[in-house]
Amino acid sequence: MDRPQYGEYASPEEQRARAGLPPLEQTPTASAPPPAPPAALSPRHTQQQAHVATQARRPAGRADRLIAMVLLGIGLVNVLTSIPGFLQLSDSLDQSLKMLGVDADFSNFQAARVWGVIAVVALMAGYATTLWLTVRRIRAGRSAWWVPLLGFVATMVLVSVCISVPMFGDPAFVSNLGTPPAG
Repeated sequence: MDRPQYGEYASPEEQRARAGLPPLEQTPTASAPPPAPPAALSPRHTQQQAHVATQARRPAGRADRLIAMVLLGIGLVNVLTSIPGFLQLSDSLDQSLKMLGVDADFSNFQAARVWGVIAVVALMAGYATTLWLTVRRIRAGRSAWWVPLLGFVATMVLVSVCISVPMFGDPAFVSNLGTPPAG
């Protein structure tokens, strides 16, 4: 047998009495003031009201939203222009060796192919997460300009690790790691 839910068997009069309202016969008229709310509210309820009031006083401004959107746009351009380089990571790392003045060719092709794709996935996932978090904060009326910056830093650290794996696995790069560039 199911237990009754709170107030399920209470009469309307009992419910009104528990709620601190007058009986149905003594309902206040339009000229009478409404009953005062209970004096003692729970601390959590008071904190929630204060938090909501603070957020209502400080909505995210247009400048915050504009800065966040501009940073997201720059991030999107970065993602789209970086993808081809990561998909051809062995060519990019070979060019890097040439710019460093190393007279050798990059040879860790298989690792570069695998880690280049992983870097693209990490880049796209980082951007998507940053976009989602930024839009959530904007819709909630909270400051969001810093989310794209933090997302960029976190994503670039992850992508840098992905690029470092094939780079440090290449004999040409490792053997010339401590030597000054030829000049």
